[in-house]
Amino acid sequence: MSTMITADLVDLDLSAGTKEAAARSLAERMVTLGRVTDLDGFLADVAAREAQMPTGLDGGIGIPHCRSAHVTAPTLAFGRSAAGVDFGAPDGPADLIFLIAAPAGADDAHLTILSSLARQLMDERFTGALRAVDSPAEAAAMIAGEEVPAKAPAPEAEPEPEAEPEAEPEAEPAPEAEPGPEAEPELEQAQAQEPSKAAPFRIVAVTSCPTGIAHTYMAAEALEKAGREAGVELVVETQGSAGFTRLDPAAVAAADGVIFAHDVPVREKERFAGKPTIDVGVKAGINRPAELIAEVRGRAERGETTAATAPTPVDKAGEPEEGYGTRLRKWLMSGVSYMVPFVAAGGLLIALGFALGGYDIDKAPSVAEHFAWGQIDSWAALMFQIGGLAFGFLVPVLAGYIAYGMADRPGLVPGFVGGSIALTIDAGFLGGLAAGLLAGGTVLAIRKARVPAALRGIMPVVVIPLLSSIAVGFLMFLVIGKPIASLQSALTDWLSGLSGANAVILGVILGLMMCFDLGGPLNKVAYAFAVGGLATPNEGSLKVMAAVMAAGMVPPLAMALATAVRGRLFTRTERENGKAAWVLGASFITEGAIPFAAADPLRVIPAAMAGGAVTGALSMAFECTLRAPHGGVFVIPLIGNPFLYLLAIVAGVLVSTGLVILLKSTTRKNPAGAKAPEERTEAGAAVPVAA
Repeated sequence: MSTMITADLVDLDLSAGTKEAAARSLAERMVTLGRVTDLDGFLADVAAREAQMPTGLDGGIGIPHCRSAHVTAPTLAFGRSAAGVDFGAPDGPADLIFLIAAPAGADDAHLTILSSLARQLMDERFTGALRAVDSPAEAAAMIAGEEVPAKAPAPEAEPEPEAEPEAEPEAEPAPEAEPGPEAEPELEQAQAQEPSKAAPFRIVAVTSCPTGIAHTYMAAEALEKAGREAGVELVVETQGSAGFTRLDPAAVAAADGVIFAHDVPVREKERFAGKPTIDVGVKAGINRPAELIAEVRGRAERGETTAATAPTPVDKAGEPEEGYGTRLRKWLMSGVSYMVPFVAAGGLLIALGFALGGYDIDKAPSVAEHFAWGQIDSWAALMFQIGGLAFGFLVPVLAGYIAYGMADRPGLVPGFVGGSIALTIDAGFLGGLAAGLLAGGTVLAIRKARVPAALRGIMPVVVIPLLSSIAVGFLMFLVIGKPIASLQSALTDWLSGLSGANAVILGVILGLMMCFDLGGPLNKVAYAFAVGGLATPNEGSLKVMAAVMAAGMVPPLAMALATAVRGRLFTRTERENGKAAWVLGASFITEGAIPFAAADPLRVIPAAMAGGAVTGALSMAFECTLRAPHGGVFVIPLIGNPFLYLLAIVAGVLVSTGLVILLKSTTRKNPAGAKAPEERTEAGAAVPVAA
């Protein structure tokens, strides 16, 4: 630990008024010592971690921390603020602030040392000594564990354990001298009481946080301390950055209750199924461990257990205590993610068929009945018909994997059945969405029913698929299917009739959606809307597909151009990313702009959205069409009005490039981190808040 913190990394009179300013002040000390190479890049990583969860703790402690590629060696800086700095703790500002910087590839030993600091912070004697220390050197020594806190009231507090000699009466060998029959009732009574002493309530716990450096180990320490005070056996598995050592399976099997205090998914969670469980965020483990222990004991007394089933795919990738809106978005994205490969393969095959055989290729006879090896039209028909079959899976796959995201494998059968019904009744893409949600919800409802033990084995194989398919089929055919089909038809007719100002407005909206989160949920919604139109292609839906792909190409191309034109506004890493962004943008991979947005979202995202809106509007105004769902510039021959289409893309790229350069120039950041003092405050307030 002594190599991580020195007196030069301690500020006992930290004057910063905000958490961003406090992080910057302490990080500047790391830069001076060569521990951090890019001040702004490191602060952006700190702010990104802070955005995941506030790092303020009860007791006046702030622990901003992150793993960053800009850190050369594990480093700890300490600041003490007289006024206090708000790090989001429930009990108010923090006066003790620890900035922990770990390299992206930090070794296990260093992370273990950092975890020991996290545990120390739960000791009031340690924090009290830090509040009283007078010199930076002494503070550094205390934190490094080289010096026992001078003001620690340890000797006065220690006598309490010495009161344990009272336990000597416990060693009542007196009962051993009970040969007489009169003592036997007393012996039986003692034996009846001993089991409770021999087998205390047992709890196993798992703690984890996004970076696994501080909160993970502080929660573990708090739970272990509360367990000792409550007289329970409590063992913790810390799933931190240094990896994790699994709890002994015997300890898990013998546990009477389980506590999950985590902000990232618990690894191998199924190990704990069937036991009374408390599932909370990691800060609850730090702030109220005694309550969690009491709550899990109460659940055990009431016989409440968790279902002995593996988590659903969304649960495995999700976070605890997510809201319904977040889970709904993930369910929908689960379906879309499985649908996209069918879109790419089927759509490109269809587009290839049109390119080889012309737009009448859809009228060609089945290649199973007629195929001429030497005729290009036959090969075109083959491509088109294979693509058409692949495209026919879009709606069933969408519905099936939405249900899968909700209810795991039992949701697949009713999901696919509902999606196929949606195709049969012409409910299309919207029908697939509804069918998937219905299927998943139906399976979850059936699972809640109590069934005899003899039927449990056939539930997932026979009963659930049968009942859920009947329910979804009934609802899709007779209840909601026709209204959804009417809505789908109206939407198709509206797209077909789009022209003039209405088409341009839709292009602007789609362009903004494609560039807002650069491959995130909103981007995928716009893309799925366009792809859904390709299932029943018409002039309007083909225009929508063209606008969506054009707008999605703008952000990475614009960032690539900006790094080439004004490279000094970007870090060396960003300039390297800019080279790759040329290819990614040309291939319609919007995610190529994510590294730029992550480092500087307040400048990059608005610039990308402006360019995307321009491109979307121009593409619709030029009446460009596209039959391929993907491919970027590589499917230009399949685009209607290709030269105007390229012009729309170029216009959007120029707008985004100019705007991002303007924004970065007016509130300029120096990638090397060497700024005039007056510039640091402004940039420092902007970058961490944005990230």
